[in-house]
Order: sequence, then structure tokens, then C-alpha cells
Amino acid sequence: MQELLGRIARLDPSASLGLRVIACFDELMVGNVNTRALLAAAASLAGCIAGFHSETPGRTVRIDPRGHHADDIRPEVDPAFQQDVSDGLTVWLERNGARQPNDAIVLERLALAVRMRHGRGRESDHRRDLSLLLDPEVDVQARCVSAITLGLRPGTRYRVVCAPLFAVWPEHPQGPEDVVATRFGAIHALVLPASAHEVTAVPSGVGVATEVEDLHHSFRTALVALRLCDPPAVGSVLADDFGGLIGLLADAPDSSFQPDVALVDAVMAYAWGAETLASVVRSHSLRQAAREAGVHHSTMQSRLETVNATLGFDPFEGYGRTRLGTAYLVWRLRHSRVLDLPAPTATP
Repeated sequence: MQELLGRIARLDPSASLGLRVIACFDELMVGNVNTRALLAAAASLAGCIAGFHSETPGRTVRIDPRGHHADDIRPEVDPAFQQDVSDGLTVWLERNGARQPNDAIVLERLALAVRMRHGRGRESDHRRDLSLLLDPEVDVQARCVSAITLGLRPGTRYRVVCAPLFAVWPEHPQGPEDVVATRFGAIHALVLPASAHEVTAVPSGVGVATEVEDLHHSFRTALVALRLCDPPAVGSVLADDFGGLIGLLADAPDSSFQPDVALVDAVMAYAWGAETLASVVRSHSLRQAAREAGVHHSTMQSRLETVNATLGFDPFEGYGRTRLGTAYLVWRLRHSRVLDLPAPTATP
């Protein structure tokens, strides 16, 4: 974690701070620090007073960003800056003004740390059940039990959102979440209602909607959607946009033999190759492809003659459209760099 923090120190401030919030509270929980110290850390990270209230016994603690006690009178707090921990425990941030990018994660980690500190976390923190729920190798009955434990209802449709650990979340939706191991590394997975088509996290992939026993499929399609992101132009991708093709891409082994992908690779060798193919797969005619690419139709005609000769088929005829679209997406997946940690900016 410390190596990762060092590498992203000069990246987007909200992304860097988000990871530092996680690392900070992880260290505090390992050190088993008291509630006051947890509040002091949250206040310092958020830049405003952090508060805690316990109903039994009745107790309120408020700590300012400099680590000093404020009075113990519980104020009225905007619900957006407050979180019920469990069994009469509440934490909050006393923010004046608009929500800051990392307020949600500070509040989330503060709540988790307080729950663990007060001995109510080991039984009630079921985030690890998400890994079981998203694993197709786990028995379906066990997956359904995990879903119920996470508060998900059988018969209701949900979708999984996937994002790398360095993703920036301007808004953090509420739902079961955890860091899940994949063949691409650790991925932040979040379960949302089926109606959640748009997510502000950049980069992120939003999987297809399924019932709880098939959320492993939503997870795989979310991973494909994430790998098709191309920030900053395309920061989040919805799997639904690709219909049934996204399922085929999710289930196909990365090493599967795809001769058309090699042909696409040959087209990409031309300086205009990527731009042209991106326009062609989104168009129904040569003229529309020319408009998409911002070139004259005669220029597109010349390019398409080269494309057709290289591919050995016409992408505007018969199965040619399907062949090119599938090969193009597989090529993008194999060349995706969205999960690579961004390089630090140069020091001025």
C-alpha cells in the first residue's frame, strides 16, 4: 500500500487522498486506537469536525481538525454527512457547504473503524461475503446465503460495478462492496440496484442486471466493460450497450484463437487505422463513417479499400459487420491499459 501511495502522490488529488484514507484507517484499526483518535484522523482528513454518538451509554464526542475536543452537544447534521454504524452508534462530519470528493470514503472508513473498535464489527461486517457471491465456483445455495447476509433480496435484480483501486469517485453509491481478487489484480466491486445505469467513478464498468444467483455473470460483464473504458474520453462503460455480445466476451478465454483479431491488428498498424475502425463499427454506411471520423467520404472510401483488402471481407456486408465488431472489441480488450496505474506527473 505504501509503495502504491508513493507512486500516485502526484496524481489527481481526490484519487490520492482516497487511497490515503484507506491506508490511514487500516493502520489505526491494526493499532486498535481509541474512538477519539479515530475521530481526530477523520477530522484531519476531512478538514472539519468529526463526531460520534453512542445511545448506550449516552455519550457524544466531537473532535476538530487540529485534534482538539469540541463541546459534547450533538448538533443537527445533514443526513448526507452522517452514518449509522450499528446498534445505537452514529458518526458524522460537520461539513459547511458542498460535499467534498472524499467525504463519503472518510465517513465509510470511520464507521467501519468505530464498529470494529466497539466490538460490533466482527459479527456484523459481512463484506467478504461478496467474494463468495461473485464466485461461480461457489455452490449456488451458498451464494444465495451470502446475498441474504449482504442484505440483497432473492428475486430482485442487481448489477455489479467494477473499478480499479485508484478510481476517482465524485459520488459514492451505497451498496455491498469489497475488494475482490481477479486475474487482473485487485478490483473494487460494488453491488447496486438494476436501475443504476450510470456511475460517476472514473474508470468504471457497470455490469448487466441479474438476480442474485447470477451476479457472478454481472461481475464478469462489469470487468469487460471496465476494460473497454478509455479515460478521459470514456470514463465509464455500461455492459448493456453491447447486448448479448458482452456475455460472449466475458466468457471467452483471453488466449482463445481469434484470427480476425490478428487482421484488425494489421489494420491498426496504419496511422489512421484506430480512428477508421472506431468509426466503421459505429456506422451503417461509408458516408456515416466519414462523418464519424471527420474526413471526406472519398478519403474514407480509400481507407476502406485498404481495410477490406487487409481483412479479406467487407465490414458493411453480411456477417462482415459482426466479424469486425467482435474482433475490434477483442482487440481493445487485449490492448486495454485502463487497469495500469497512471504514471505520476512530472515534478515542476
